[in-house]
Amino acid sequence: MQLHVAEAGPESGPLTLLLHGFPGFWWSWRHQLPALAAAGHRVAAADLRGYGDSDRPPRGYDLWTLAGDAAGLVRSLGAREATVVGAGWGGAVAWTLATLRPGVVARLAVLAAPHPRTARAAARRRPWAPAVRTLLSVQAPRLPERHIRRDGGAWVEELLRAGSGPGWVVAPEFAEVADHHRAAMLLPRVAHTAIEGFRWCVRSQFRPDGARYAAAMGRHVTVPVLQVHGADDPWVPERVARASARWCDAGFRYRGLDGVGHFPHQEAPQHVTDALLDFLDDA
Repeated sequence: MQLHVAEAGPESGPLTLLLHGFPGFWWSWRHQLPALAAAGHRVAAADLRGYGDSDRPPRGYDLWTLAGDAAGLVRSLGAREATVVGAGWGGAVAWTLATLRPGVVARLAVLAAPHPRTARAAARRRPWAPAVRTLLSVQAPRLPERHIRRDGGAWVEELLRAGSGPGWVVAPEFAEVADHHRAAMLLPRVAHTAIEGFRWCVRSQFRPDGARYAAAMGRHVTVPVLQVHGADDPWVPERVARASARWCDAGFRYRGLDGVGHFPHQEAPQHVTDALLDFLDDA
């Protein structure tokens, strides 16, 4: 299993691993990579399994396996541990890694990603919520993949628009960002492999592996946690994000961003970079 990684910064610096969300790839961290590197950090932005230039095997899109991928990546980069930063789906991977493989994670930062147990409880209370409807919409075989690829990946741009705050969709860079994300999702098989994790999220709720995962995630995170969240995130309300604090035993910081939606590191890159640097400087 090979993962594509974009690196920046001095090899002697402390490692920070960046994990993108859906429908992204490593390039979604284009603002944070040079800024963190300039501050002396060794930064690695990975394409998750099934995305970008990473391998796209037919299986292995559950959070257990994806967290194992991230743990192996830290070690393959020659580090014992790393600060792990995850956005969206990458945030779910980061929470899982910090919980199940705590020796690999020095600090944890998550963007637009509540703790998986918090997200699970919220979904059960409100099964009609927008995030749940999105998850359910990709459960059918083959049809979602066709929808994603139709019209040159137009659905990807629609998703970015639907999930972002009001300022980003009118920003000069938005069209370029949408084009890059559409192209990434049109790579061979990515439309399928990128949504397999979301299929696992729903289907595992009715299988033993989902119960085992939920039980394992009942352990508390034992490293400092920073949560950055957009106040205008249409899929994850702030109250759900803030509720993640109950799973954090070594300190929990919350940074809310007004006017920002589900993609904070792209919508408000300087605010996110500053928050990450403040967090890292306290290490």
